Amino acid sequence: MIYYLTKLIITALIIVIVSEVAKKSTFIAAIIISIPLTSALALTWLYLETKDYQKVIDLSYGTILLTIPSFTFLIILPILLKFKQNFAFSILISIIGTAIIYFIFSYFLKKFSIFI
Repeated sequence: MIYYLTKLIITALIIVIVSEVAKKSTFIAAIIISIPLTSALALTWLYLETKDYQKVIDLSYGTILLTIPSFTFLIILPILLKFKQNFAFSILISIIGTAIIYFIFSYFLKKFSIFI
């Protein structure tokens, strides 16, 4: 139980730090966010729990591939906000748009026999 609480606290702490830094400098916050901290933490937790290099390798490759459709969110959101759309609406549409692109991307991965 202590291990899971430690994971939760460390992971949540990073999110809180980024949101606080963003209030002062979106550039520095963007740098922190662009560093694959979430991936590094997930890969670390996975390795510590399994000691399985292959699982870490597979997750790394899967993360690389699935980063591509995730850009959809970061493209749609600022466009909607520039058009003065409501923030909650913009987030929702960005999530839905990203989900649609994930489904399309997954279809093409399967079509080309790429399995994650």
